[in-house]
Amino acid sequence: MDERLQRYRQSIDNIDAALVAMLAERFKVTQAVGQLKAELALPPADPGRESEQIARLRRLAADAQLDPDFTEKFLRFIIDEVIRHHAQLQDGKA
Repeated sequence: MDERLQRYRQSIDNIDAALVAMLAERFKVTQAVGQLKAELALPPADPGRESEQIARLRRLAADAQLDPDFTEKFLRFIIDEVIRHHAQLQDGKA
């Protein structure tokens, strides 16, 4: 295999490992948020916060020359999963 290709693939593997670690950490924090929301009887979703986050990350994506539409889809997937977890906490299923 070409040495350059091997180096690129190793970099991709390292980045993927970092992404997984960061997602795991993010979900630990959002799980704590979900617990707090359940204790305070707050709704699982916060549309205002979600809109702010999406707008902020779209700007960050554009600054980083990453497709803002892709970034929004990726973030929406994560937000939807977090809301699902928060709803389960409120229903006593988690």
